[in-house]
Amino acid sequence: MAFPSDLEIANQAKLKPLTDIAHSAGIPAECLEPYGVGAAKISLDAIEKMSDRPRAAYVVVSAITPTPLGEGKTTTTVGLGQAFQHIGRTATIAIRQPSMGPTFGIKGGAAGGGYSQVVPMELFNLHLTGDMHAVTAAHNLCSAMLDAHIYHGNEAGFDVHNITWRRVLDVNDRALRNAVIGLGGRLDGVPRETGFDITAASEVMAALSLCTSLQDLRSRLGRIVLGYNKAGTPITAEDVGAAGSMAVILKEAIKPNLMQTLENTPALVHTGPFGNIATGNSSIIADQIGIHTSEFLLTEAGFGADMGAERFFNIKCRYSGIAPDAAVLVATVRGLKAHSGKHKIVAGRPLPEALLAENPDEVHMGGDNLRKQLENMQVHGCTPVVAINVFPEDHPGDIAAIGEIADEYGARAAVSTHFSDGGRGAAELAEAVAAAAAEPSEFQLLYPSEASLKDKIHAVATKVYGADDVEYTAQADKQLATYTEAGFADLPVCIAKTHLSISSNPALKGAPTGWTLPVREVRASVGAGFIYPLCGDMRTMPGLGKIPAAKSIDIDADGNVVGLS
Repeated sequence: MAFPSDLEIANQAKLKPLTDIAHSAGIPAECLEPYGVGAAKISLDAIEKMSDRPRAAYVVVSAITPTPLGEGKTTTTVGLGQAFQHIGRTATIAIRQPSMGPTFGIKGGAAGGGYSQVVPMELFNLHLTGDMHAVTAAHNLCSAMLDAHIYHGNEAGFDVHNITWRRVLDVNDRALRNAVIGLGGRLDGVPRETGFDITAASEVMAALSLCTSLQDLRSRLGRIVLGYNKAGTPITAEDVGAAGSMAVILKEAIKPNLMQTLENTPALVHTGPFGNIATGNSSIIADQIGIHTSEFLLTEAGFGADMGAERFFNIKCRYSGIAPDAAVLVATVRGLKAHSGKHKIVAGRPLPEALLAENPDEVHMGGDNLRKQLENMQVHGCTPVVAINVFPEDHPGDIAAIGEIADEYGARAAVSTHFSDGGRGAAELAEAVAAAAAEPSEFQLLYPSEASLKDKIHAVATKVYGADDVEYTAQADKQLATYTEAGFADLPVCIAKTHLSISSNPALKGAPTGWTLPVREVRASVGAGFIYPLCGDMRTMPGLGKIPAAKSIDIDADGNVVGLS
């Protein structure tokens, strides 16, 4: 009998009223704002009203460096959240809202999978409560006001060849990556080159995810740099009078969304910043509420631990002031074998037969990636637990090899079958996480705020990525000097590099050594609150493949969504 699809499983879910979910989490009834049947907003009043409740153990879920096979971070986060009730404990999960670009592209949805999902699945993956659209509208209002400002005399003195603010859209559309606007007649604006990014890549999204209150968001929006004058002085959203209206558009979007898992575990779904040029983490505000809802708060950090978890530690935790108590590193047998460099894996094609054969030595070879990611957790003083996400075809010897790698670092490891067995299949993992979180925490940031920007970049490159050194182009050197002079040097860094390798070269697997991190350009997300060096070509507007998921998604005769994955 074929295993049911994610959508088939989700459609069989027995949902509890969200008022019951909120009550079980201690969220005051007056703070709950229903949005239809499957979701509700939580007003920010809940932060103060819940502040005297006990603090949860704070756990971040990350993974080895991603492979085309997928390691299952979200599914593990959901399954682990469900598992705590099977060991007599309580948990809440906090995860990002997915972009509809990947949902209709190649990746599909991001609600988890199998019997570890957030539901309703279609609501989660599509519009939810409209937050993505609010970010799109706020961002593009600023774009329109910028161009209107230039059209009406350019009082701020924008250098039209040095405008960094683009437009956004929540779809994958490569044709919009580069565009010329203002074409037509004199009344149609000032012609200039620009382009579109996907909404998840918007600095507005990053600011929304890192703010701690509505007033903090308003301040961050005002600090967003739109471009520069000919002297190189930054011009902000505040300077063109856009920040206040942007904040008004986001007044509802700042409130986290409450949903539930298949086993009725509370799920806070909020914000979806890009994982390459932003933090790849859900919001601070969701965590400010979630930290007082249960015994454990689990939050996911996008991509591998060298990216999402590093940014969780050094950017998100720096701004939130909430220190993690433990970390989960998701690893799979097939993922570690892929990191051995012995197999050619292509997404959508059958797996190589050799990959599926039992070979513990190959797991140990690719295990260098897991070893480095364990070090990355421990360098931040965070106790790691290895979650072995098991597939039916995995062999006992290969699974045992992952446990042996964890033992090398004094880390706990637990087998988990949450995809096929739900929370029950992650009970062993929940026990391990509970034990790790009970140990004394020694969390520490990788670098102080007062360090120079180059020192911050060097710390991440050498201590987390394993690089020997960092080299800068003349352009990057000039930009770092400009940002320092402008007073931005106290900001943390968010290094934009490939997610397919710990290094800056996507072709290098495992844990590469003997390499230098190349910084070719540096940009400032002053409103969001970080500087991001570019160490490769970052696609901030994805494109659709030849056969995107959108071709399979439809409505049946009864009005039900079909084909969503």
